[in-house]
Amino acid sequence: MTVSAGALARALGRSSAPCITSSFQAECVVLTHMLLASKPDIPVLFLETFHHFAETLKYRDELTAAWNLNLVNLKAAEPKVGLWQTSTEQCCALHKVGPLFAALEQYDVWFTALRREQSPSRANLQEIEPFRLPSGKMIQRVSPLASWTTKDVWRYAKEHGIPLLPLYDVGYTSIGCEPCTTPPLDPDNPRSGRWQGQKLECGIHIQAKS
Repeated sequence: MTVSAGALARALGRSSAPCITSSFQAECVVLTHMLLASKPDIPVLFLETFHHFAETLKYRDELTAAWNLNLVNLKAAEPKVGLWQTSTEQCCALHKVGPLFAALEQYDVWFTALRREQSPSRANLQEIEPFRLPSGKMIQRVSPLASWTTKDVWRYAKEHGIPLLPLYDVGYTSIGCEPCTTPPLDPDNPRSGRWQGQKLECGIHIQAKS
């Protein structure tokens, strides 16, 4: 666990408009807890996809109240509930990618709780790197937990008395929308329960092509 309060403060100090995205999974909550010490009003962007577990929404609301989060719920202008049955690509694009990239236009630093250990698609993740939005605007994506392991995340949560999403207690290891999330299909791959193993990413962490 190598993230220091000073490092986070410096990253925040270089930003005039920071934000953090959160799905309220363990690493997201841990990073939010760290950032609140320096920036208690940092916008916490949550993607309301209309497909979340009821447990996720309840936990989001409870933690928002307990921590007085500056929660920003993002949603598609014209959501299509059930679109995942036709195409998970289109569903993620409509309910996640579009709303998030539009919202990120007003920020200059985007904090994420991505970790290299999570997936082969994140193996080369840098702690600080430029990120191009579809408009061409460049912002900084900061992933302070890039080198952390799952044990590191859970250790931090325990040390700071942070309650975690109850779905972990029933076998889920990576939690997204309910229709496209199961307990892991491969016990050695925590994200193997997402999208029935059809893909690794929803698209929000993939840079727009030049």
